[in-house]
Amino acid sequence: MAKSVVAILKTKPETVLRDYHELMNLAGYQKILSPSIDTALKINISWHFFYPAASTTPWQLEGVISALNKDGYPNNKIHGCHNRTVVIDSHLGERENKHLDVISKYNLRNVHLYENEDWVNIKDAVGDLTKKFICLNEVFPKGFSIPKRFIGENIIHLPTVKTHVFTTTTGAMKNAFGGLLNEHRHWTHPVIHETLVDLLMIQKKIHSGVFAVMDGTFAGDGPGPRCMIPYTKNVILASSDQVAIDAVAAKLMGFDPLKDIKFIRLAHELGLGTGNLEEIEIVGDKSALEEKWNFVGPFKEMTFASRNQHRIYWGPLKKPLEWSLKTWLAPWAYIASVIYHDLFWYPIYAKNKIKRVMRSDWGKLFLNWESREIGSTKEGYSNISSLPSKDFKVDTKHFWEGLRLLGMAVIESPEMKFSKKQ
Repeated sequence: MAKSVVAILKTKPETVLRDYHELMNLAGYQKILSPSIDTALKINISWHFFYPAASTTPWQLEGVISALNKDGYPNNKIHGCHNRTVVIDSHLGERENKHLDVISKYNLRNVHLYENEDWVNIKDAVGDLTKKFICLNEVFPKGFSIPKRFIGENIIHLPTVKTHVFTTTTGAMKNAFGGLLNEHRHWTHPVIHETLVDLLMIQKKIHSGVFAVMDGTFAGDGPGPRCMIPYTKNVILASSDQVAIDAVAAKLMGFDPLKDIKFIRLAHELGLGTGNLEEIEIVGDKSALEEKWNFVGPFKEMTFASRNQHRIYWGPLKKPLEWSLKTWLAPWAYIASVIYHDLFWYPIYAKNKIKRVMRSDWGKLFLNWESREIGSTKEGYSNISSLPSKDFKVDTKHFWEGLRLLGMAVIESPEMKFSKKQ
């Protein structure tokens, strides 16, 4: 049996578009994704506000679209794809993270899965595969729905290299979490690793082809996917094996994939992909994998919010509080998340955390993204060194957005919508 292949390259703004094209072909994406089938670009928005490494980068999104175009994939068969949660506004996120600029530049369709899209019962979508689920039948005894449009589509996941307070690391497998499950997906947090494995089974069943392109130009350590310490790492990865690419990213960050990351180990043991680094073929810049990032991970210095999330899902608060998250009382948790992250942590801590990395060429590129001084070439973005240095600003705009999001967390909660139907 042929080894799983993970491509890895070092990159820089001046060559990043060319590098993404080379990366995807090194990983053999054209063997996996038919150009005649609709391809969803599953954009990752872990925070609607910009925070380095939290969400898909605009050059990652453009690099993938540009590569597809060069290889004959027509734009009318490519679309951006977003999910949302009750605490993440995908419309704000696609603007703040410059995704909408890229989608508009290439005149692509832009699909928000929770808006005017049909969802289909999981048993109708995958049949007897449901009998193989590790946990989802117990979490959702009445079943759940997935987006109907996903059935038969290609999908390219666009995660970033970062840590996560629930899963230690997050990447290609976790990127399916928001898109495939409905707005009660927080019910799966106590069994999050098993959930990701079940979702990978579903993806393999419903999609024509599954591919992942991961951006590590910025990478995040600490209590991710939001309150991280960002670093500039200049790497990009790609693979058709979702388990293998997550394993290689984990290795980059300093983790043992099979020992430290449960969802990788479970998927590997079930034959859904390769989590053993010795069984993965690395192509491209192999020396990049030898870098010692030595990330400390998400558990050493947890935030107030992440510590209490752990207490609720796995600790002493599980019995007194977790039950409420499956009732009409659940919006208390959404409100608490918005207050902590959007109204407290972001305005107070974000600027100092990201100031250093925004002095990098990637930071200059992001802060000047709409500037006419940036020359977009077939290879990448020119004139980076001559761009003006700008400070990243956290201002009253973010505060007012936080207040709006506080209302959204209640009004758009599935519990509130359900009560209106009664």
